[in-house]
Amino acid sequence: MKSIKDQDNLNQKKILLRLDLNVPLRNGLITDETRINKIIPVINYLLGKKSKIIIISHVGRPNGKKKEELSLKPICENIEKKINQRIKLIKDNIFKLKRDDLFKYSNDQIVFLENIRFYEGEEKNDVSLAKHLAGLADLYVNDAFSCSHRSHASVCKITEFLPSFAGLQLVTEINALKKVTTEIKKPITCIIGGSKISTKIGLIKNLISKFNNIIIVGGMANNIIKYEGNQIGKSINEVNCDLMIKEIFDTLKNYPCTITFPEDVLTGKNMDDKSWVKKINDIEDDDFILDIGPKTLNKIQDIIENSETVLWNGPAGYFENPNFANGTYGIAKAIIKKNRNKSIYSVVGGGDTVAAINEIKVKENFNFVSTAGGAFLEYLEGKELPGIKALN
Repeated sequence: MKSIKDQDNLNQKKILLRLDLNVPLRNGLITDETRINKIIPVINYLLGKKSKIIIISHVGRPNGKKKEELSLKPICENIEKKINQRIKLIKDNIFKLKRDDLFKYSNDQIVFLENIRFYEGEEKNDVSLAKHLAGLADLYVNDAFSCSHRSHASVCKITEFLPSFAGLQLVTEINALKKVTTEIKKPITCIIGGSKISTKIGLIKNLISKFNNIIIVGGMANNIIKYEGNQIGKSINEVNCDLMIKEIFDTLKNYPCTITFPEDVLTGKNMDDKSWVKKINDIEDDDFILDIGPKTLNKIQDIIENSETVLWNGPAGYFENPNFANGTYGIAKAIIKKNRNKSIYSVVGGGDTVAAINEIKVKENFNFVSTAGGAFLEYLEGKELPGIKALN
């Protein structure tokens, strides 16, 4: 896979740049700019090389229909301010666009095509859409790792018609994930949360063979607590997952990997309650398990202290209520402490986890923070991502 940095002459070259600018919008306002901030380097790099940039992206799920509330206009305006550069948003039907329509004036350097998912051919990986897009440019750059698990026209099929390269952010993301999949420095620990084991079973089974420690927290841990014969009260849990948990424990028998799950928890009678510390065999019928307890947190912090690499995906509890945020913030503080003396490599992913570290403004204290979601998890499961395969 070639990086765009491997291409020598980009002067006046028209670059079709696929980005993931699928940011949350509320009444036309952007509520989280994380994904936008991550793609500024590739835009500045191409501007520095005097390229002409054609940006392709999407917002939401318009299902192949034009929806004004899912226009890229507010994102286009946000980027304009960030790079102090005029950007033209083209709302015309892509199939009516010609190469010479895009940069009519010598000082035009960036154009935005309107939401690519307004075209049903995008999600169908349609050859005619990809071929028409390719006719607008000289080179293609994928800097949307978070879309690269999708077989979509502007991610996969497009590479059949243009010389294709990986963008700066995509290369950074893959290099970070290699640190926790193939270029591992041990001891290595995975801290994994979320509400459903079924969505993470492939990830857990794949990592058991490579990792020294798997720590399960959050709603997923409730299923294991229940599987071990304990009551979980009214706590969030997934039905019919005993066979999946058995698979995890059976896989563990074949590898020198240790699994850790809560031995004490913080409970409340509702989500807005204050917290009570309880052992896992003391849960009452009307209790909600909403965080890990102090003994469990101390154990996790000791494991982190003795690790050289850590992958974290999923908060430890219902951190939105400060009474149940201690586990999540305690894990973050333990990783940050090791990061400060450069004795650990840390990769964080997952929307809720990123939200938690943003809440306490410590994102810069981790080696890599991924916003890739599904692509992040599928890569860690060992799956081949269609967008990466297409670049290769």
